[in-house]
Amino acid sequence: MQQNSTSDRYLTPDGGDVWANEAASTGQQGTQRITAAEEIPAPSEVADALGLTPNEPVVLRRRVMLLDGHAVELTDSYYPSGIAAGTPLADRAKIPGGSVTLLANLGYTPDRAVDDITARLPTPEEQHELHISERDPVIVLTRLTVDAAGTPFEYSVMTMTAAGRHLRYQTRA
Repeated sequence: MQQNSTSDRYLTPDGGDVWANEAASTGQQGTQRITAAEEIPAPSEVADALGLTPNEPVVLRRRVMLLDGHAVELTDSYYPSGIAAGTPLADRAKIPGGSVTLLANLGYTPDRAVDDITARLPTPEEQHELHISERDPVIVLTRLTVDAAGTPFEYSVMTMTAAGRHLRYQTRA
């Protein structure tokens, strides 16, 4: 079954579990497995995106997104430690209401997101996690989320299987 996704729902506080709701709307079950939540030195790409100095601490929240029990996406979300350390973002438990709602409660409401999309062949780790071959392309979506003042507070890297994927982007004026 084709997987459709629109980005605006993922940026709305109090949206609940958007992934599960989106899957349910097509008669499927969307779940996630949190594989890491830890403070790490910011990789250079992450530091650049978030306006941090190289190796400045960030909280990494790593998830495997499942559709009907099958891994379809690997998501790594990075947050400046000054925002996320000591919050549920740094724990491996599911966040009630989702990370967007938690961030909004902390004073970080999304004003806009900048998404970049590329396609490439998967790494060996991605092949293993997503159960695909080295010839199956993946879509890599990076998303930088900023508040109304232009402060970046989340950088996510989503690596997803390309087969059957349809992405739609909507811009609010």
